[in-house]
Amino acid sequence: MSSQSEARGQGRAVLLLIAGIPLTMMLAASWLWYFVVEGDLNLVGAIGTANNGTLVAPPREVQPVVFADDAGRPFRWTDLEPRWTLVVANAGPSCDSACERRIWFTRQIHIALGREFNRVRRVFIADHGSATVSMESPALKPEGWPVNFESGTVLEYLSAGHAGLVALDTTPAVFEGLFSELSLRPGVEQAGGWYLVDPAGWVMMHFDDNLDYKAVIADLKFLLKNSGG
Repeated sequence: MSSQSEARGQGRAVLLLIAGIPLTMMLAASWLWYFVVEGDLNLVGAIGTANNGTLVAPPREVQPVVFADDAGRPFRWTDLEPRWTLVVANAGPSCDSACERRIWFTRQIHIALGREFNRVRRVFIADHGSATVSMESPALKPEGWPVNFESGTVLEYLSAGHAGLVALDTTPAVFEGLFSELSLRPGVEQAGGWYLVDPAGWVMMHFDDNLDYKAVIADLKFLLKNSGG
């Protein structure tokens, strides 16, 4: 009897251990993410990227924002499938040559990710309606670009040469909160660049316009390889 009781006790212990693993992982994940959100833990740096981007600390949450899609309808970040997202954010009534370069740059990076392509998306966010943001004839024209496009709106530009890119609009106030590095406030130097948003909807990193193309790709590939998102 004692051996049977001992066996039952061991069996219960194993079941409790197995049942406790998911709870332990959930608690550990919650604890870890708390310190990331508070800015006390550089998760991206801890994973081991070359830090070509600048960590946004604390990260900024995108999910509560109600955007407008390219038809003016309300749109939430949760309407998108969870993926790592390259965000080109543009302030003001026009998309200039620097804005165009960021769109092109993120396109080339996305393509260069190879087999990781489907784990990443691109999003363009404007603080003015994308359907009204002006754009002159672009210098960088993807393959298949319509030759008769001389000028128009950024939305027309994206539709013509950047299939799959999601265009969203928000207000200047919300834009300022999410992308303060791109502020147009008087006396504030605009940093330029673009952003990386994680699959949970947090703005995690800001990438400067002058960063090396290959180095950024290497960083993103490393991050994707070592993350579960």
